[in-house]
Amino acid sequence: MATKSRRTVLYSSKGKKLYAVRDKTGKFKDIQQYSRAHAQDIKRGSSAEAKAKKAAKKPKKAAKKAAKKTARKTAVKKTAVKKTAVKKAVKRKAVKKAAKRTVRRAAKKQ
Repeated sequence: MATKSRRTVLYSSKGKKLYAVRDKTGKFKDIQQYSRAHAQDIKRGSSAEAKAKKAAKKPKKAAKKAAKKTARKTAVKKTAVKKTAVKKAVKRKAVKKAAKRTVRRAAKKQ
């Protein structure tokens, strides 16, 4: 594994904080304003943070999938219940109509 170049903190003549990156020999390779370099570091994040984020996201995906499955199952059950309720209601109506017909027929015969 290659060693990372270290940064030295300096101040400009105007008083701004600077990051100076040195190469292996110790010469300045790059000089940046601390505020800009720090902002870039935060945007990039570390590889350890990225791994932690991925690990945190994986269980959420599994939980979402499980939630979707249970939602589908409940939706199927609800539609099945509705269908049976509708069938029962239709049967009741048919029985009532048949009963009314027989009562009417019996009334006509008398």
